[in-house]
Amino acid sequence: MKSGFIALIGRPNAGKSTLINSLLQRKVAIATHKAQTTRNSILGILNREDLQLVFIDTPGIHEATSYLGSYMNKEAYAQADGADIIFYVVDAVKGLGRADKEVLEKLFAYDIPIFCVFNKIDELSNEKLIDRCQFAATHYDFKEIVPISALESNNIEELIKTSLDYLNDGVLYYPTDTEEVRSNDFKISEIIREKIILFTEKEVPHLTAVKIDTLKETDSKVTIEASIIVNKQSHKGIIIGKQGAMLKKINMSACKDIKALLGKKVLLSLYVKVEEDWLNSSKKLFDLGYFNE
Repeated sequence: MKSGFIALIGRPNAGKSTLINSLLQRKVAIATHKAQTTRNSILGILNREDLQLVFIDTPGIHEATSYLGSYMNKEAYAQADGADIIFYVVDAVKGLGRADKEVLEKLFAYDIPIFCVFNKIDELSNEKLIDRCQFAATHYDFKEIVPISALESNNIEELIKTSLDYLNDGVLYYPTDTEEVRSNDFKISEIIREKIILFTEKEVPHLTAVKIDTLKETDSKVTIEASIIVNKQSHKGIIIGKQGAMLKKINMSACKDIKALLGKKVLLSLYVKVEEDWLNSSKKLFDLGYFNE
């Protein structure tokens, strides 16, 4: 039996969260078209008769301009350092650039097998993809170069199969019925945050956080109170919307996904609070769960 930890690392919006969902054939990470959607590392476990692969989705490594951004970068590198394999996920349309070079210099220092996973191959020509692969092979010491489309689940099984060649016969890290290791509080807060990202524009999604204040379950329903933390008073108005329309939209869409997650009726109350410069406060970030999940 093969087992091991595989970290998905890359620049923002390379498709890491879509890839982990495709690898596991279920949604474990919120995935949107907007960069920096992922803030915490998220574990998803693939159990089969002959393998157990623990995939770790990480925040996109970027030029940090806040304490939160620095935390996200540190989180990604920390997960990479402890992995058995690193999938370096690249937007194939953009290819490998100067920013990737800086990240890869740090990753290769870990002496861990690194795959170059060219994602979004459905969006470019075969000729361009060949150019991308040749550049990667010429300029970097990747163990494997694997083109995929996470969105269309193209070549995902080949990626899994290739990974097994770099893993030893191992032990079970988790019981075989374990698929995720995150709490329901975390999953629900991510569902709400996903709706904010999808429904709002410009900088608002990146300056917003969600905290679950109370969660009470019975056999038939779950009652949740959650705070949406924003950075500015003007953003509070955007989240609430005219006559509360935006907040209602976020609530209704989140309730649908939470009900699917828990299999129960959902009563969700959302409150919007202004916490100026929360992105640069270690205490506020800790209170929001960024260091204790």
